[in-house]
Amino acid sequence: MGTTTFRTLWISNIHLGFKECKAEFLLDFLQQSHCEQLYVIGDLIDFWSLRKGGRWPATHSEVLKAIVAKARAGVRVWYVPGNHDEVARDYLGLCVAGIEIVPEIVHVTADGRRFLVIHGDECDSAVRCGGPLLHWLGDWAYDLLLLVNRWYNRWRRRWNHPYWSLANFLKQRIGRAAAYIARFEAAAAREAARRNLDGVICGHIHHAGFRDLHGVLYCNDGDWIESCTALAERGDGSLAVLRWTHQQAVVAAGEPGRLPGKPPVPEWVAA
Repeated sequence: MGTTTFRTLWISNIHLGFKECKAEFLLDFLQQSHCEQLYVIGDLIDFWSLRKGGRWPATHSEVLKAIVAKARAGVRVWYVPGNHDEVARDYLGLCVAGIEIVPEIVHVTADGRRFLVIHGDECDSAVRCGGPLLHWLGDWAYDLLLLVNRWYNRWRRRWNHPYWSLANFLKQRIGRAAAYIARFEAAAAREAARRNLDGVICGHIHHAGFRDLHGVLYCNDGDWIESCTALAERGDGSLAVLRWTHQQAVVAAGEPGRLPGKPPVPEWVAA
């Protein structure tokens, strides 16, 4: 399939070094998408997992090479470290291989809106419970859930069905998880409102989507463990969540209230 061009892309929660990282999906996505600006907003490398032994196949290195290649090709690349790669916060303000390492940044869309771009772990103190990797469920149960998810999707791929996230499905149906997500969204939106910004773009909780919270647009680009999603800005400034499913991307969610009555700008279309 051909490449597609966006003004801006956001990715996060990649967790290179973690055994369930979908690096091959992200590598396909990066190779088949062009952009003027790329934000990597945290948890690029999972140092927590690596300290326990971790897993680093060749595709994990290829993802890093693909990001560096974009920077060297002229794409403006920003890296906002998260909690799993917080060691990179020791290098804030530096530019490494063309990638600017910053604690946070304000992105201005093509239509002039201003968004706070953060990883999101800054909001944990306001939420006070839960965690991005389903800590409400427990680490051992989460690992089991991802194992089941991996084998189930191998079966789906064998029968030419698209990737499907069991963890994301459960998040929307278990009350404690849904409550945590809602509190996190509200905390992130409040921070943007405090700074008189139009919205916030973050990752951290592995749950992609949009919410309009009292006039502040909350955007989450998701992850590359459970849902394989990215946030994209089109040339007109409109935003969409893209889900990568077996070498194709589909628009999983569009920005609420944008372009009423007009067809969406063609991007990737599901087969």
